[in-house]
Amino acid sequence: MLRRPRRNRNHPVMRSLIRETHVSTNDLVFPLFLMEGYNQKSAIAAMPGIYRLTTDLILKEIEYCMSIGIRSFDIFPVVDDAHKDAQATKSYQEDFFYLRALREIKVKFPDAHIITDIAMDPYSSDGHDGLVSGGTILNDATLEILGKMALAQAATGIDMIGPSDMMDGRVGYLRKLLDKNGYQDVGIMSYTAKYASAFYGPFRDALTSTPKFGDKKTYQMDPANRKEALLEAQLDYKEGADVLMVKPALAYLDIISDLRDNFPVPIAAYNVSGEYAMIKAASQKGWIDGFGAMLETLTSIKRAGADIIFTYFAKEFAEGQKG
Repeated sequence: MLRRPRRNRNHPVMRSLIRETHVSTNDLVFPLFLMEGYNQKSAIAAMPGIYRLTTDLILKEIEYCMSIGIRSFDIFPVVDDAHKDAQATKSYQEDFFYLRALREIKVKFPDAHIITDIAMDPYSSDGHDGLVSGGTILNDATLEILGKMALAQAATGIDMIGPSDMMDGRVGYLRKLLDKNGYQDVGIMSYTAKYASAFYGPFRDALTSTPKFGDKKTYQMDPANRKEALLEAQLDYKEGADVLMVKPALAYLDIISDLRDNFPVPIAAYNVSGEYAMIKAASQKGWIDGFGAMLETLTSIKRAGADIIFTYFAKEFAEGQKG
């Protein structure tokens, strides 16, 4: 046997030298859950180690995370039912706690890269990502609300918006609106291939944003479809998206690879709450090596072609690298 691949695996240094895929904190975005109030911290039962935090505590969390190498954060609002209505009006009122917090974050941490969420569901009394009329999700009427939301968020100084609603045409609509109002430098990271997945449960519990009726299958993608993701990506790319995202990540590594091979912009992947919860639950039971499974998971997402990984493991990964 002239060719023995095991020779290159015999020594740990050799394995390190020829390792093809490397994950670092530079690849990671840490999603954070922001709630109203002061000095309050609320555990998310299905996501061990992840909390809903008030503004003062989220500032401390960002400060700590930046000290260990995490520099990009996606901020999601936890909105009390009392603030929700069918039009999601609180989403663009500049005195609302979410927008006030974004301004504080950017003032205190101008070097932090802050991404925001554009969708109606956190603020909607219907729990859907779009405007509801007669049980139907209205596409074009939703765009106007998303536009108000985008302008209000851009005014806080954030760096990038993340339209997660999956309405047709929203990337082009938001790009033109932002440019018209002087926000040419605010990026758009489009949730391009967002699938109607069973892995979102813990996230929806964290935000109390479960739909009040039906499901999201008329606007989120069918998990069985692969070619459709290329159509969505082509549209978002032509409409001006700066980054294309696949969500979830683990069950859609083929989609990440397809987008990487076909589009000359950064590809993001969202390692979602259900994927995080499964590893945490199995680890707590002693069934798997949780830290090892985390590393393998993040490596697989990077290996598939993701330039950017949204993950609730970001802080744990960074602490492990420091250790």
